Amino acid sequence: MNLIRSAIFFILNFGALALGGLFTGKGVSSDWYTLLIKAPWTPPGWVFGFAWTSIMICFTIYMALAWNKQSNKKELGILFVIQWILNVAWNPAFFYFQNATLGLCIISLLSLLMAYILFRFKKDMKLYSLFLLPYLIWLCIATSLNGYIFVMN
Repeated sequence: MNLIRSAIFFILNFGALALGGLFTGKGVSSDWYTLLIKAPWTPPGWVFGFAWTSIMICFTIYMALAWNKQSNKKELGILFVIQWILNVAWNPAFFYFQNATLGLCIISLLSLLMAYILFRFKKDMKLYSLFLLPYLIWLCIATSLNGYIFVMN
């Protein structure tokens, strides 16, 4: 695994989290969010930070390995960029614009995209595909949380 490539994906992935965090900041403590009816399975706030940190470490490893293994780097790069945009876009859609519908659309697309990436490159990535599972599992949980808010509010 190329150290420079790993560093680039690390910066890009954690940069996405930082950008999203700019829109999340006061959103979590806002009256709008605190008054929402949330899913009973909503985890405590600290879980989100821990989950996303772990996910982005795994995703960084996956992308660095995938970049070495894939002959079609253009396709992998395009899918990564789309993933990056959707990942960053959810926070302002949900917290800044307070739009659970748009948030649900974005996170659903992101979930489908990550499932596609998992299965699209599974043959070449083999066991390394497991590095995508935390991301995909968390997206399923997050989509259910957003969906619950969409339905109940």
